[in-house]
Amino acid sequence: MNDTEIEQEIQAKGLTAPRVTPGDVEAAIESEWYIRGSDAKADDFQPPVGAQNPLNQLTFCVLILRNGFTVTGESACASPENFDVALGRKIARQNAVAKIWPLLGFRLRDRLSDRISVPTMAAPEASD
Repeated sequence: MNDTEIEQEIQAKGLTAPRVTPGDVEAAIESEWYIRGSDAKADDFQPPVGAQNPLNQLTFCVLILRNGFTVTGESACASPENFDVALGRKIARQNAVAKIWPLLGFRLRDRLSDRISVPTMAAPEASD
C-alpha cells in the first residue's frame, strides 16, 4: 500500500484523532534537490568518474523542510542497464519522504502531550 491508499483506509474507518497525513508531509517540504553520485566533487586522490563507475547509477534527493531541516534519500541501481534518471529520482524522493513521517509524528506527539496533564514525581526533600 502506498501513502494515499493508507490514508483512504484510515478515512474509511473513521479514524479522526489527530494524525500526520500525506498532505502534512508534502506541506512540510520547502524544496527538493537531486544529485547524481557522478556529480560529486572528488578529492585530489580520486580518478575521474568513468562511464562504468557505479556513481553513475546513484541518485540522492535532498528535501529542505519549511523549518530549514534537511532529510535525504537515495537510490542505487545494481545493473547499469536498468538505470533511469526519472525512476532514480522518484525512489530517492520516496526514501527521503519516509524520513519525514517520524519527524512530524514526534512533533504531533509533543503537541498532544502538552494538552495532557502528566503527573510528575516530586523531588525528595533534603534532610536537615
